[in-house]
Amino acid sequence: MDDLRRSPLHDTHVQLGARMVPFAGWEMPVQYEGIIPENRAVRQKLGVFDISHMGQLFVSSDKTGVAADWLDSILTNNVAKLDVGQGQYTLLLNETGGVIDDLIVYRQSDTEYFLVVNASKVDEDVSWMQTKLPASGVSLTNRSDEFAGLAVQGPEAVTAFQAMFGKSQQLPERFCMSTITTDNGNVIICRTGYTGEDGFELFCPTAAGSHWWQQCIDAGATPAGLGARDSLRLEKCYPLNGNDLAPDRTPLEAGLAFAVDLHKPEFVGRETLVRQKTKGLHRRLVAIKQTEKSPPPRPGYSVLSGDQEVGTLSSGGVSPNLGCGISMAYITSGHNKIGTALDVEIRGKRFPAEVVRKPFI
Repeated sequence: MDDLRRSPLHDTHVQLGARMVPFAGWEMPVQYEGIIPENRAVRQKLGVFDISHMGQLFVSSDKTGVAADWLDSILTNNVAKLDVGQGQYTLLLNETGGVIDDLIVYRQSDTEYFLVVNASKVDEDVSWMQTKLPASGVSLTNRSDEFAGLAVQGPEAVTAFQAMFGKSQQLPERFCMSTITTDNGNVIICRTGYTGEDGFELFCPTAAGSHWWQQCIDAGATPAGLGARDSLRLEKCYPLNGNDLAPDRTPLEAGLAFAVDLHKPEFVGRETLVRQKTKGLHRRLVAIKQTEKSPPPRPGYSVLSGDQEVGTLSSGGVSPNLGCGISMAYITSGHNKIGTALDVEIRGKRFPAEVVRKPFI
C-alpha cells in the first residue's frame, strides 16, 4: 500500500489497532473493534469516521449570482434557491445524463460556495468542471489537501457537539453549515451525514485533525471504519458512487429525482432526463431483501426472475440490525415493483429475495 495516500489521522488509526485497507486511492480504516459493534454504536449512541479522503472544492465569483448561475448550469439541483449557510444534495452529470459524482454544495456567502465531493472523484470532478468554466468571473479552487475531515454520527451528536464547542455554540440546522473560529484554526461544521442518523461533519486544518478526533472520542464517540459506514448507508439505501451511481446510470433511474430540478432551463445532461421523464424508465434502483437464510449478497451477483436475468446487484451485504442479506440493484421494468419475488444467485446457487420499500430500516 506504499502508493496510497494517507489521512492526517493515519498514525492515530494504527495506534487504535484499526485494520487498514485500500479505498479510493487512500489507505483507510475498515474497522476497529468490528463492523457490528461500530454500526450499533452509531445507531444507538455515537460514532466518528475519518472522512479526510473526501474532497473540498471552493467556487467564488466577483459578483453576486454569477457563481450560482454557473453551478446551476452543471449541477442538477437548484443552487440559486440556497440562502447563505444552506446546502443541498446534488449531482454532477456527463453530457448523456450519467452520474459523474454526487455531492453536497453549501452557500458560504453571497459569492462563495463550498462543495464536498467523493474521494475517488476529486480529480475527475475538477477536470470536468474546469472545462465548463466561463472565460472570466468564476473561480474554482481545489483545497482538499488543506483539510482533515470527521463525520460524527448518532443520536448523541448534539450533546457531543456542545461538549466539544460549548453550549453557547449552536449546531447548524439540517443541511446547513457554519464556520467556528477556534484555537486550532477555523472549523467548518456541516450538518448532514451518510448513515441516516443525526450528526455533523467537521472540516479542520490537516494539522488539527488528531486534536479534533480526540475531542470526538472524549465527547463519547466510538471510532468507526468504512465497513460500518457501508452497512449503515446500505440500511438506509443511500447510493454509493461507483457502485449504485455510474456514468451509464441517470439520477432518475437511481431514485434521486428529489435532487433534480427539471424546471431549470438548462444544465448538463438535462435533455436525457427530460426524455426519461416523458417516456418512462426501463430500469430502477430498488431495495432487495433476502427472505431466507443465505450467504451475504455482494455487488455483481445476478438477480433472476424465473429463467430471466433482470438485474445485477450494485451494493450488497448483511444488515447488522436486520440480521439478513440486503442489497440494491437496477431491475428492469415489470420486475421492480415492491413485493416482487426474485432470486439472487450467490456462489452458483439461487436464494429467494423480494423487492421491498426503501429504506430497509
